[in-house]
Amino acid sequence: MTTAKDLFITAMDPKAEHPVGQGDLSLALAGAELIDLIGAGAAGLDGDRVVAGGPPEPEDRLLAEAAAALTRQGPHERIDDWLWRRGRDLAAAYQAALEADGELNPKRGRRLSFGAERVEAADTPARRRAAARWEEREPVLTALASAVGIESERSDEETDLGDEVTVVVAGVHDAVMELEAVRQRRSIENAAFANVWRGP
Repeated sequence: MTTAKDLFITAMDPKAEHPVGQGDLSLALAGAELIDLIGAGAAGLDGDRVVAGGPPEPEDRLLAEAAAALTRQGPHERIDDWLWRRGRDLAAAYQAALEADGELNPKRGRRLSFGAERVEAADTPARRRAAARWEEREPVLTALASAVGIESERSDEETDLGDEVTVVVAGVHDAVMELEAVRQRRSIENAAFANVWRGP
């Protein structure tokens, strides 16, 4: 399992304090993939730009897709651009992959819904691994979960992440905040438009 899959399973926990939006989760999943690629030597950072590394190619299919999506010639992509490009509909892709692997089961009546079908994590070694990582407050998983609001308070453990991972996590936080700003702007615009049609 990868950090992204552990994050997806963690986000589905019905005990989570806040439901996670699919857009927020998609951005964080892209960040989790980049962190795993950096850890494997398949990617690195040059300032705020993502630089493709060398082999080995990740065994995980979605992580291998992420590695293949890296820009290999200059100018290299900025972290925020990577998050938005790779993150497009990424939560739905992870749901489909986990369902295909038998890691998710249909579930009725849950408040968390990813896509049209409500699902829950199956009782598998992958779920237990993700739960153990969360219970141990593993710094990378905790930092990414904080970025999407799974917890109400941001963890101070991010100082243990290392320079490159800290930069990626900060990028995820910024992207999630930007997405929320877009949502709020659209909400205001829609309300103003409705008021015009409603009249005095």
